[in-house]
Amino acid sequence: MDKVFIRGLAIETLIGVFDWEREIRQRLLLDLDLGTDIRPAASGDDINCTPSYKEVADRLHEFVGGSEFQLVETLAEEVAHLLMREFRLPWIRVRVAKPGAVISAAEVGVEIERGEWR
Repeated sequence: MDKVFIRGLAIETLIGVFDWEREIRQRLLLDLDLGTDIRPAASGDDINCTPSYKEVADRLHEFVGGSEFQLVETLAEEVAHLLMREFRLPWIRVRVAKPGAVISAAEVGVEIERGEWR
């Protein structure tokens, strides 16, 4: 299986468990690995045969930007399910980083893998 990837996709959203976090939008950074077979797209030079970076990014800006989850864990899980369903992916890796959440760390977050790698 091949991978289409997006790194450092910055999206502002409402996220967090503390009262003050429920009143501001915070910046998240998403890294995505989308499991796919790029051979059909490559052989026909056809964008319609591979996940489009732009379509994935636009969909995530819409979904994540409009979400109000408390946990990055929940957000990562929902992003994985959404992209697997809408882009018909057999496998995905989602990394969600929350810069500035811990003062002494550059970023904290979660990384999950869903589906079956072939």
